[in-house]
Amino acid sequence: QVQLVESGGGLVQAGGSLRLSCATSVSGDIMAWFRQSPGKEREFVAGFKWSGGLLYADSVKGRFTISRDTAKNTVFLQMNMLKPEDTAVYYCAQDTSRTLHLIPYYFQAKNYEYWGQGTQVTVSS
Repeated sequence: QVQLVESGGGLVQAGGSLRLSCATSVSGDIMAWFRQSPGKEREFVAGFKWSGGLLYADSVKGRFTISRDTAKNTVFLQMNMLKPEDTAVYYCAQDTSRTLHLIPYYFQAKNYEYWGQGTQVTVSS
């Protein structure tokens, strides 16, 4: 069983920062962060393409940075200039297909095989 474990969530004031971590049990090039708040669809936040290139949702571009430590099968999400609308449960996701995909593939939650249990991020005004 592939395991993903997120950590680093918490309560911060608007304008503050958090760093999320996701440790995976297997290697895989396609990794992503999604988030979901009550009553909303799970949405893509940031991720790595099969080629290693980075993708960001427009809502977080310029504020969030995704990175990875391939040797330790770990991905990170540095979240700066946080806004109340960033409040959500953040999930780490992995796709072990190791296959080239068109860009839209990476933004769809259904394409990711393995998920962590989520970590809560709450941003107060």
